[in-house]
Amino acid sequence: MKKFIETIKNIWKIEDLRSRIVYTLGIIMIYRLGTHIVLPGINPVIISEMANRQQPGSGILDLLNLFTGGAFARASIFGLGIMPYISASIVVQLLGIAVPYFQKLQREGESGRRKINQITRYLTLAILIPQGLSYITSLRYQLPADAFSPTFSRMSAMIILTAGTMFIMWLGERITDKGIGNGISLIIMIGIIARMPQSLGMEFMDKLGNQGGGLVSFLVEMLILFVVFMGTILLVQGTRRIPVQYAKRIVGNKQYGGVRQYIPLKVNAAGVMPIIFAQAFMFIPITVAGFAKADTASGFAAVFSNPVGFWYNFTSAMLIVLFTYFYTAITVNPTQMAEDMKKNGGFIPGVKPGRKTAEFLDAVMSRITLPGSFFLAFVAILPAFAMLAGVNQSFAQFFGGTSLLIMVGVILDTLQQIESHLLMRHYDGLTKSGRIKGRTGSAAAI
Repeated sequence: MKKFIETIKNIWKIEDLRSRIVYTLGIIMIYRLGTHIVLPGINPVIISEMANRQQPGSGILDLLNLFTGGAFARASIFGLGIMPYISASIVVQLLGIAVPYFQKLQREGESGRRKINQITRYLTLAILIPQGLSYITSLRYQLPADAFSPTFSRMSAMIILTAGTMFIMWLGERITDKGIGNGISLIIMIGIIARMPQSLGMEFMDKLGNQGGGLVSFLVEMLILFVVFMGTILLVQGTRRIPVQYAKRIVGNKQYGGVRQYIPLKVNAAGVMPIIFAQAFMFIPITVAGFAKADTASGFAAVFSNPVGFWYNFTSAMLIVLFTYFYTAITVNPTQMAEDMKKNGGFIPGVKPGRKTAEFLDAVMSRITLPGSFFLAFVAILPAFAMLAGVNQSFAQFFGGTSLLIMVGVILDTLQQIESHLLMRHYDGLTKSGRIKGRTGSAAAI
């Protein structure tokens, strides 16, 4: 406890770090305020009643509502959230693998990064327009007629939704530049955490109710949740270190190289993306069955719409394993790593530079991705086990899946930046070893 208090004092002593934290908290308050502002022309009372009655599910719509902190269900001006930008970022990242122009931009350093960011913004706008129209159309069908005032306009609502997402993007960039942590990731995490107090309160009341198990049962759940958090941290931080030896070079009277470094290959290089892709695919059978009236289609949809059913979770787990390999293959390029290593005079002891090094790195990645993918699939279906054990469906989401992985990853990233500020000014880190590791990659992002 004394160590914790001393660390807080050290954080507050550093003026730059203190101002960054306060700035970040201010931006987060602005974002949370915006998620409760309903679109003009829609009755906020009716929206609030429907949002409170809505039960969490396992579809893509509930995923969107999760990432927006409930703004999607509340018809907020931030209703589309940051997901269009994330989708655009993923598309640009995939283009960087297949299109030579984007590969060239990635190698141009800062100027190339600015061009890629500009293209991502334009692509975000292109995604926002159809999404905004479909969102407003769905509101017209789902809400009663008295929820809309005569002044409601679809065009103005679409413009406001588009501006809302672009404003969230700007807030995220401001956090990244002047605050602490990755801005986009923090905004997503805050949306997830915003639902936690209500879910925790509901679970607490359920356990104290009739046949709920009582306080002991609730404390056991909290202990299990803590263990799951610890296991998820191991998954996010787990790496296989590959030793790299650099050849000695003598320039004038100085010697360069001749040191051994390590390439940290992550056990879960794909992050949370395989779960997101798998959930999107699992939503397809329900959508297809919605257009069919046959009993067989209805039975098929019933099987794959049950979040605690065997076939739903088994199929979801297999898709996560497949998508983990797929996303790792397109984001980790062993050939490029081997070429960069060779250019800088580095080599892996016992492995020939060039093609042999690329094959070695590819083999290592394949081996460590297998247990990583199975562990990721297990974390993803943990909420189903929690619901079968009697945990409230809303609170069960925090026992695994997208929510847990995003929270753990973003918290580690933010703590890593705070620790870097402390160590840079010769203070003790947040841990005795000073070895907090965050994530790398695109939406370090998500």
